[in-house]
Amino acid sequence: MTPWEIDALEIANCNCSFGCPCQFNSLPTNGNCEAAVGFVIKSGFHGDVRLDGVKMAMTAKWPGPIHLGNGTIQLVVDSNATPAQRDAVATIVSGGDTEDMATMFWVFSKMSPTKLDVLSKPIDLEVDVDKRTGHVRVPDFFEMEVQPIRNPVTGAEHRARINLPHGFEYRAAEIASGTTRTSGAISLENNKDTHVHICRVYMNGKGVIEHAA
Repeated sequence: MTPWEIDALEIANCNCSFGCPCQFNSLPTNGNCEAAVGFVIKSGFHGDVRLDGVKMAMTAKWPGPIHLGNGTIQLVVDSNATPAQRDAVATIVSGGDTEDMATMFWVFSKMSPTKLDVLSKPIDLEVDVDKRTGHVRVPDFFEMEVQPIRNPVTGAEHRARINLPHGFEYRAAEIASGTTRTSGAISLENNKDTHVHICRVYMNGKGVIEHAA
């Protein structure tokens, strides 16, 4: 296998209630999973191809819980990426050069028999982890807007985190509220003021890397 590693920032909006039951080995809030995700790779490589600064985004939809499969997934890589970078990212996200079950990319790919064409589009992605705000905007694909969870009575910002000591996507994440409007091939109809996690994704083909600097 070609060695790879990414140290990235992820912002993900799914259709579940805040907290997302999947993080607690429970079934999705509404019985199915719909998600839009954006990543910016701070540093990384796939073989000899450097991935520093590459942005990517994806939409995915499963008719039931992810582990039951039958999902549809589509990846878009920022148009500023080189062809070699685009191919490298597509390999990682499809679960290539990865040990079985080692990453969420491997699982998502295996649970998605319908894989739509990888797209190249400009990606506008901004995230402020401390403020729990951000956005991901991809023309003719999706627009995600993220803000803090707010107290329904006072309107005050509410902060919550999820810590997963053995998580295979992240070890710790800030939780926020997000809305995604899709315009691509995968329609996400229920991502309105729903769960968002903002986290560091630091992994390679063997899984999450511990004790990151």
